[in-house]
Amino acid sequence: MEKNNNILTRLDWVTVILWLLMMIMGWLNIYAAVYNEQHTSIFDLSQRYGKQLMWIFAALVLAVFVIVTDNKLWFFFAWFIYGFFLLLLLLVLVLGKEINGARAWFEVGPFSIQPSEFAKFATGLALASYLNSQRQSSGMKVMAAATAIIIAPVMLIALQPDMGSVITYFAFFIVLYREGMSIWVFITAILAVLLFLLTLILGNLPVAIGLLGVAVFALLVTSGYMVTLKAAGVMAVAGGAAYLAGHYLLDLDLMLIIVIAVFLAGIVYAWYIYRQKLKSQAIIYIFLLSGLLYLFTVDYAFNNVLKPHQQTRINIMLGTEADPFGEGYNLNQSLISIGSGGFAGKGYLNGTQTKFKFVPEQSTDFIFCTVGEEWGFVGSTVVIGLFVLLLLRLLMMAERQRTTFVRAYGYGVFGLFLVHFFVNIGMTIGVMPVIGIPLPFFSYGGSSLWGFTILLFIFVRLDAGRTEYLG
Repeated sequence: MEKNNNILTRLDWVTVILWLLMMIMGWLNIYAAVYNEQHTSIFDLSQRYGKQLMWIFAALVLAVFVIVTDNKLWFFFAWFIYGFFLLLLLLVLVLGKEINGARAWFEVGPFSIQPSEFAKFATGLALASYLNSQRQSSGMKVMAAATAIIIAPVMLIALQPDMGSVITYFAFFIVLYREGMSIWVFITAILAVLLFLLTLILGNLPVAIGLLGVAVFALLVTSGYMVTLKAAGVMAVAGGAAYLAGHYLLDLDLMLIIVIAVFLAGIVYAWYIYRQKLKSQAIIYIFLLSGLLYLFTVDYAFNNVLKPHQQTRINIMLGTEADPFGEGYNLNQSLISIGSGGFAGKGYLNGTQTKFKFVPEQSTDFIFCTVGEEWGFVGSTVVIGLFVLLLLRLLMMAERQRTTFVRAYGYGVFGLFLVHFFVNIGMTIGVMPVIGIPLPFFSYGGSSLWGFTILLFIFVRLDAGRTEYLG
């Protein structure tokens, strides 16, 4: 009993209070989103707010259970927990119930459980355990194995398919960055996304010309005028030869001719780079050639990998397509709801967009619409402020840890909350495509609420016992 009392005094109560406050605010908004005058009892289990309240009570029980559990359980059984949830992700593909086109739920009586929500904390534990075991090692092999731990559940979830959940798992790469992964991996990923979007907006030829311009500028900055002039001369000769042969003899596309020219110029220029040991020029060339080759994959990926509704949602986000009564309906109504709230909102239970069900999934993925309409700019700022405070608190807690295991797990928790917060609110205001992921502690759903509660409180418990020896 004395040990438990000590744990209670060492709990990060700021985080616990934020969790409680956000759950209550979430329930109030779910109540507003589905409220009607025929059902007024908060315990009415036929209504979503009644079910959510029941799940909140269950979440309180789960939080207490995690707090009284010895930290060594999470440390020693991390891989078992990870394996168990991988098994559930396999079984749900066979035995699961299909909802909205994804076979991602187990049906238990009147309720549905989504294993991918719970697999997040399991993946975080396994990743933390592996990185802790390799704390004396570093390098590509360690990061490759850590990446495999993340990708395993991602591949199973992609088979459901639930692409929204797939995206959230990439939050674990924040852990790898904190534990030593090169910043260039993240820069490359950001550039890949940027090139993807620019290619969809402008086309691959203008983007290819832009890449050439960036490469010339980078060469000028790093190597000076004469080296740049020599490289431009080689490129001009290679480009002329590629154009004459490709256009007049082979009838090739101009984009392909550019790639061939860059490749030929690289072959000619490679000996000079090697002899002079010009590392920066080699990096610039590899960046240019890789970028041009990547542009070829954009059209294929967009037209053959993404489904038609996903293509439409991205086009709507980019402003290259309008579909206010089809795929763009949710976003259009979301913007109307949030915008109509004004500065102070229409008042609790007074949202017209809410009352008349204009926004589909308003109590789940689009719960922030209810906040914006009824609480206005002021209320929206408060909600965003709470999430920012929680994220900053999680960062502070992660950095004060003494072990790699707890620190890595903490960064995993931070990354997951960051991605959910940014993507969910981003899609309701049109800066992210609509992919369907919940807003933690606000969106309706037992799996989401319980999954985030367990995820958070394992870290709260580990943090409270940070002076304990785990082994």
